[in-house]
Amino acid sequence: MAHVKMNLPDVPPEELQAVLRPALIRVDGMPTLGPFARNWENVRKFQAREDDLLIATYPKSGTTWVSKIVDLIMNRGDLEKSQKGAIFERVPFLESAGPGMPSATDVLNKMDSPRVIKTHLQAEVLPKSFWEKNCKMIYVARNAKDVAVSYYHFYRMAYGHPEPGTWDEFLNSYMEGNVAFGSWAKHVKDWWKMRKQYKILYLFYEDMLLDPRGEIEKVMKFMGKDLPIEVVEKINKNTSFKAMKENPMANYSTFPYMDHSISPFMRKGIFGDWKNQFTVAQNEIFDQYYSREMSDTDLTFRM
Repeated sequence: MAHVKMNLPDVPPEELQAVLRPALIRVDGMPTLGPFARNWENVRKFQAREDDLLIATYPKSGTTWVSKIVDLIMNRGDLEKSQKGAIFERVPFLESAGPGMPSATDVLNKMDSPRVIKTHLQAEVLPKSFWEKNCKMIYVARNAKDVAVSYYHFYRMAYGHPEPGTWDEFLNSYMEGNVAFGSWAKHVKDWWKMRKQYKILYLFYEDMLLDPRGEIEKVMKFMGKDLPIEVVEKINKNTSFKAMKENPMANYSTFPYMDHSISPFMRKGIFGDWKNQFTVAQNEIFDQYYSREMSDTDLTFRM
């Protein structure tokens, strides 16, 4: 692993091997990363608080973007406060755990309220306490094809994931739901259903790209905050893709187990990039998968 350009925690080599390209393990029917699965009992029994705000997404759907927006809204646009720690420290990733780093469940249990928490868990696997406490939740969904491409490049650079194989192999695994956090279609549909009975603001990545300020205002209202227009504009400017890609507190350059020389954590942040990756044959197969999986929902996406 000598050529790999990534920060590695100071842990014994045998522990390190367990987190570099580990196999997926199923927890409550959902595939997840090996080190996460080992902390699963603590995730399952995690106690939410009534004033927690949960940000939920399928991977590579704008999680860090919304986390940064929420963090800045909480701090009324105060950039200095927002820069006091990396976004993954300010908004802990509920199911995250691994050698040489504290589990997020431990970190969150010691955190003062109000907490902002992020998760990639399927709705039915989310700790029950979030539903029982009726917490506010923001869900962000992104179209399936762009997610597939972004997730493939993320798998390539994030060594805590299994080997992705070729693009074609990865795309098949993705359609079969044999990737971390399972099936994209199940994820977006189940959360879409839950929004009818819980306090869930369901956002779309594509809307955020087309009207970032409008979507920031939507988040702000959902959070019960009222900020002056100039503060909203400041948040908008500082959460643009370019600003975040250049911000070490947002771009994951300080996070272990990632090799940004293979592919940056923040790659393109656009929509329609799938056209540069899918072959005509792959696209035809994927369209069949998509219409089959999405035939039982009124949820629609811009491709």
